[in-house]
Amino acid sequence: MVISRQNRKQEQAWLMLELLAALALLTGALLPLAYSITSERRLAREQYHHAVAMEIVDGEFEVLAAGEWQAFPPGTNIYPVSARAATNLPPGKFILIRTPKQLRLEWRDASQRPVVWRELRLP
Repeated sequence: MVISRQNRKQEQAWLMLELLAALALLTGALLPLAYSITSERRLAREQYHHAVAMEIVDGEFEVLAAGEWQAFPPGTNIYPVSARAATNLPPGKFILIRTPKQLRLEWRDASQRPVVWRELRLP
C-alpha cells in the first residue's frame, strides 16, 4: 500500500490538531490544580501563624493570671514577649489591655485587628 503525499499532509494536520487539543485539556486540568495548591499553602501558613500566636498568648496569659498583671498600669500596654517562637510570626504586636474589672491579652497582626486574645475578669 502506498500512501500518497496528499494523505500524509492530511494525517499531519490531524495529528497537529490532536496535539493542540491534548495540550488544551492538559492546561485546563493543571491550572486549577496549581491554583488550589497555592491557596492551600497560604491557608496552611495562616493557620500556623494563628497556632503560634495562640500558644504564646496562652502561655503568657497563665503568667499574667498568676498575679503578674499587677505590674502593669491600667490602660493599653505593649506586652513584651520573650518566646523565640514569636520570630515565626508576621509583623505584629502583643497588647495588654487592663481595665478595673478585666484583663485582656491579644496579638494583633499588621492590620491592627486582634487575631488571638484571652480575657480574664479581675477580682
